[in-house]
Amino acid sequence: MQQHLDGAMRRNLFLLACCQAIGQSGNTMMFAATAISVVTFFPERDLATLPVTMQHLGVMLSVFPAGLLMQRMGRRFGFRLGSVFGMAGATTVGLGLYHASLVTMCLGGLLLGYAVASLQMYRFAAVELVPSDWRARAISWVTAGGVVSALLGPSLVSLTYDKLVPLYLGTYAAMVGIHLTVFIVMSFIRFPPMLAPSAAMPGAADPLPPRPLREIAAQPRFIVAVLSAMTAFGLMSFLMSASPIAIVACGLPQTEAHLVIMLHVLGMFVPAFFTGTLINRFGTMPVMATGIAILLLGIATGIGGMTEWHFRIALTLNGIGWNFLFVGATTMVTTCYRPSERGKTQALNDFLVFGTTASASFLAGFLHEHLGWAPLNWYSICLLMVAVCALAWLRLQQPVAAQRPA
Repeated sequence: MQQHLDGAMRRNLFLLACCQAIGQSGNTMMFAATAISVVTFFPERDLATLPVTMQHLGVMLSVFPAGLLMQRMGRRFGFRLGSVFGMAGATTVGLGLYHASLVTMCLGGLLLGYAVASLQMYRFAAVELVPSDWRARAISWVTAGGVVSALLGPSLVSLTYDKLVPLYLGTYAAMVGIHLTVFIVMSFIRFPPMLAPSAAMPGAADPLPPRPLREIAAQPRFIVAVLSAMTAFGLMSFLMSASPIAIVACGLPQTEAHLVIMLHVLGMFVPAFFTGTLINRFGTMPVMATGIAILLLGIATGIGGMTEWHFRIALTLNGIGWNFLFVGATTMVTTCYRPSERGKTQALNDFLVFGTTASASFLAGFLHEHLGWAPLNWYSICLLMVAVCALAWLRLQQPVAAQRPA
């Protein structure tokens, strides 16, 4: 029988979703503003996405320290520290823009990486706030907080990009306020204590000893979940990072880039209101397969033309496909570890995911500048095939796995 959430659980989950909404707005602003702001002073357009790439690199480098720190000090301490890094990073990016220094902007992106690494762990923290049979819906509901970020982030960019000189300096000032708000709201969430990795006493919540990370990572479900998450985030970053440059290069106004990013982020997070329910009803793998199909449809739309509606539809479908594939992959990951293993397992997952994302965001600017928007979409199909092959492989593995003792 399914358990119900009490008032405290609902309150904590709601506040965590609020933090997701506000914090993700800052991340959306970074995507919408950075490449365009770099080209205002830096002549090499193929390096315009470099600060975003450095942010992804910062995520990759931060996930293990952030995860292990939370395992020791607790979720609230770790998340608030992430907000401090967010304020410092946004300030540094703004200073880089003011002084026309790409290196300084990249340093700011690197600092923001720690904030985003913490932000990405909200979905795992959501699982810890609810009973086990609410796992998929908790992940989905917290992810749905990004709906607000889809409206708030691009709207703040449109409101602030021309308020200070140089252009977009006001946007980075607003990002500081975003991370400060998250820091304050996080104070009101009550997280359960993190179980230390050494907790293996009889009668404890997790009586089995933690396994080596290589043993956890060797599980077929973990391999497929990580490969699928890498594909979802890598493909999303690949196309979203280059889209503002492609839109402006077509002669469309900068505000069109802001609108497209807003539609893309809405596509990423609106489905999260029901993705968890779909997973509970149809299963994780069918939902992930649906995400792959939607991503492919978005790529086909991007190849089909370069009008404003091609960009709007392609990036919206890209966001929807990301949601189905990524929420499904995250749900699958949470079935692969014990409570005492969650810190290192979640960190490994995000390390691999954001290593892919960092590479994709860098290649996006380079390939768009040298090849163009349509070839960028063709290359995306190759990345998508990784998830297709991974799901097919797991489907073949399941009959064999079912015969093994638990």
